[in-house]
Parts: sequence; structure tokens; C-alpha cells
Amino acid sequence: MDNKPANNFLYNIVAEDLAAGRVNQVVTRFPPEPNGYLHVGHAKSICLNFGLAEAFGGECNLRFDDTNPEKESPEYVASIEEDVRWLGYQWAGEVRYASNYFQQFYDWAVHLVEQGDAYVCDLNAEQAREYRGTLTEPGKNSPYRERDVAENLDLLARMKAGEFEEGSRVLRARIDMASPNMNLRDPILYRIRKVAHHQTGSEWCIYPTYDFAHGQEDAIEGITHSICTLEFEDHRPLYDWLIEHLPVPSRPRQYEFGRLNLNYTVTSKRKLKQLVDEGVVAGWDDPRMPTISGMRRRGFTPRAIRKFCEMIGVTRSDGVVDVAMLEHAIRDDLNENAPRAMCVLRPLKVVLTDYPADQVEQLAAPAHPSREDLGERALPFGRELYIDAEDFREEANKKFKRLVLGKRVRLRNAYVIEADEVVKDADGNVVEVRAHTIPGTLGNDPEDGVKPKGVIQWVSAAGGRQATVRLYDRLFTHESPDKGDNDFMTLVNPDSLQVVAGAWIEPGLAAAKPEQNFQFEREGYFVADRREHSEAAPVFNMTIGLRDTWNKG
Repeated sequence: MDNKPANNFLYNIVAEDLAAGRVNQVVTRFPPEPNGYLHVGHAKSICLNFGLAEAFGGECNLRFDDTNPEKESPEYVASIEEDVRWLGYQWAGEVRYASNYFQQFYDWAVHLVEQGDAYVCDLNAEQAREYRGTLTEPGKNSPYRERDVAENLDLLARMKAGEFEEGSRVLRARIDMASPNMNLRDPILYRIRKVAHHQTGSEWCIYPTYDFAHGQEDAIEGITHSICTLEFEDHRPLYDWLIEHLPVPSRPRQYEFGRLNLNYTVTSKRKLKQLVDEGVVAGWDDPRMPTISGMRRRGFTPRAIRKFCEMIGVTRSDGVVDVAMLEHAIRDDLNENAPRAMCVLRPLKVVLTDYPADQVEQLAAPAHPSREDLGERALPFGRELYIDAEDFREEANKKFKRLVLGKRVRLRNAYVIEADEVVKDADGNVVEVRAHTIPGTLGNDPEDGVKPKGVIQWVSAAGGRQATVRLYDRLFTHESPDKGDNDFMTLVNPDSLQVVAGAWIEPGLAAAKPEQNFQFEREGYFVADRREHSEAAPVFNMTIGLRDTWNKG
């Protein structure tokens, strides 16, 4: 957001607030719940909150809304911090937690009770639903709504002391059971949860609801623009009511924007956890997952994700973005920045019968066609090499521009060769092609003037290395896997992962650093796996294919 974005209404609001003097410094926050790994939708929120702060010289806090300890863990906390840093952002000051403010929240709950704005309610969950009413019918007042202040204070203190069982009592705001906004029908502020908290241990056995904590956290931290997705729009009146009824140190304002929805993608944390728990994927960072850690392991770059978030803009309406748009951003970035290399996924041996058996020639090729700063790469060339099995046919029509018996093809960055004969196994499968080189064709046209039919990749048996290559496709076969009556688990793509154990790679690829991106020529973009790749046992993940289908008119 260095320049004014073309499609971001929140940027305009912040600019107007600063110009009018309503705020002196922009302070935003990214407030994830540590109950799962972050996904691509969170990436948009991260880029928005941190990006607005950057654009206006302000600050952005990282705050964990850890009010539901049953579903939270330090693992999720650590992963979220890592995701934010990986995307290229740094939060202001120390990491913050809702749990840092638990005592202050409780004191403010006492304040609401003392003011007659909150009461302890004994209705169980089923009774509370009955009393709440419906969208078309008003709710009914709880029979415990008129308890006096002294009794409410006593009961609240005993809730805090752990005297009551879970579900037996809650603290509710006293607002309006007839309100057309269901969130204002005496919402719950505190509930009893006798579970240890990952930050506070066993200090508390009552926990504030997110609705109660949210606005007060913002007020404590001096947040100027509290940015939420649209599902929180109906919660804003409660956010404002609590701010107005409590002695908070500042008056933040809440703004809502349309969340990011991608086709062929599920972003519900509950459903993503189900994929992990049932072994459909190999963890939260499986490269097929739409989590930030999964995209990272797939080879997506922070630069491309930030560009994608800029492309889709920030609007006041929800919509579905074509996943091809994200893929376009990834390809565009890798095309410009990823070094080139050769990899043979389906190896077929080629023996050059005219080439000396003991000779290994060191050839060189540019690491990138237009990036001289990336230098050159070494390509050892010898008598035996591997080409892709799909690049050879014994017979073919003129449309086949690769190697055919009796025909010529150029080995990329090397010689033109001509295929002479094949060796077959007992089942009639071609297992070896015997060929010869055309003299004078290293980097030149053939001496006899005959043009080769095409160019193919290759790897020398003398200097090449074997590697494991994982080929990925979309995780779901349906563009709306969790919409309507769809059972998303039945729409998992059974062919979303193919493991190639015996691929051949250029020798330099084995020394690649984990998370280093490459374009495997004619195959796609790949990345050295951040967890498992090593020089001794290279492992590469397919990031994305070469073909771009987005914005082709």
C-alpha cells in the first residue's frame, strides 16, 4: 500500500480521519483466535491491517483473542506468529493477548453489574434459546433479569471462585430482549469453563465471550480502526453499547469488509481441522491446504500473496474470487524471479553411441532468460543421459516436435541429437534410446543445415541426481465444496497428490536451499521442500503449472 490502492474503501476512510483530525496516529490490530492455523482469508486481513498501518505511518498490533481455551494451543500461537513474520510484517511492541486483560475485563463486568447493566442468569442453554425468540418474534425477559445488584455481585464472585458447575450460570448484559438485532437480546458476557488456559493456567474458571472482550481490548490498546469481516456487522451495535457503558480509555470504531472466499477451497477452521484429523492431508502445512503454512510449503511467495491481496481489493460485499487469480499472481512472481533448471519426471535413458564413454563435458546455461544477475548454472554432459519418456516416440506425425526415430531434436542448452534405434524389455516397452550427436551443434545450427524438430530437457546420468518430486492438483473437485448440501469430504480430489520417487534433476538442484523456487523447464514451478529437502535426499514440491488461465479475455 505504498501508493493509494485503486479498490480499498478503508484506505479512504483512514485518510479522511487523519485529514479531519479525528485521529492523530493510525493504530490497527490483527486479532486471530489461536484455535487453528491461519488460511488465505487471514492473509487478506493481515495484509489489510498491517498494510494500512504501514501506508499511514501507524502501528499494527498482533493480539490473540484467546477467550476459548478449550480449542486453543501454544502450537497455534507459534504458527500464527511465524505466518505474520513470513508475510513480511512486524507487529508493534510485544505480542498481546486478550488474557493479558482478564482482570480488567472482570472489573468492568463488576462495573456493569453495579450500574444495573448486567445480571447473572440461571437459564440453561435450551431455556435460553427458548427465551431468546426468533428473527420474527421478540424474546422474553429471563426470570433472573431483575435480581438486585447485591445478589448479582455475590453470584458473579462465586462464579469466579469456581463454586458453580459449567453451564449452570452466565453473566448477561441487560439490554433489550425485544431488539430486532439478536445480538442485543441480553447477550452473554461471561461463562463458566473449568479448563486450564494456555497463558493463564488455572487462574480463571470463567472466561469472557469474544463479543465482550473485543471492543474492550481495542479500547485498552488505543485502536483507531477496528477492522472485521462482514459477519461482525450485526455485532457492531453491541460493540458500541459496551464501549458506551464502560469507563474505557479510548473510543475505537469498528469497520467491516468483505471476506475472501476462493472457489475450489474450504477455509472453515473446523473443516480444515477435520481434513487434518482424518488424515486426508498430511498436516496443517500440507501443500494442498489453503493455510498460509501450506501455501508456503507449496512454494507460494509472500510477495505474490501480498500482490494477490492488492489485486482483489477491499470492498463492502462478500464474493467468490476465482482461484485462478491467485495462481496468476504466483506465476507472475515466479516467472520473473525463479531460476530455471531441468528435471526429468519420467526418465528414459538415452545412450549417445558416438560420444566417448569416459568423457564428461561441462556445459553452461543461464539461470534465467532475462535475469543476468542470477548468473549461470553448470550442466555436466556425458554419453548417457535421461529424457522424459513423453518426449520420445518411435513414430509420430509432424505435430510431434520432440524426439522420433530417424529424426533430430535439440537437447536444451546442448547438442542436437538424432535417434537411431531403441532397446525394449520383454513386454515390448522402450527402455533405452540409442542416438548420436550432430557435430558442430553446441549452441549453433546443425552443420548440414537440417533444423531439429524441437527442444527437450535432459539430465546427464554422469552428473545428475535422483530426487523425489511431489505433483499437486487442487484438493477439491467441486468449485463450491462446502456450499449448500455439499459434503465437502466427498468432494476431495483423489488425484490431488502424485509422488514421483525417481525423477532426475540437474546436479545443482540438490544443493538448493529449502524454500528455494525454480522453474523446471516445460514442467512448471517447483520449490525445495522446507521440511524434508536435503542435498543427500532432494525433495521438490510442485507449486503450480506453467499455463495461466486467468485474465485471458
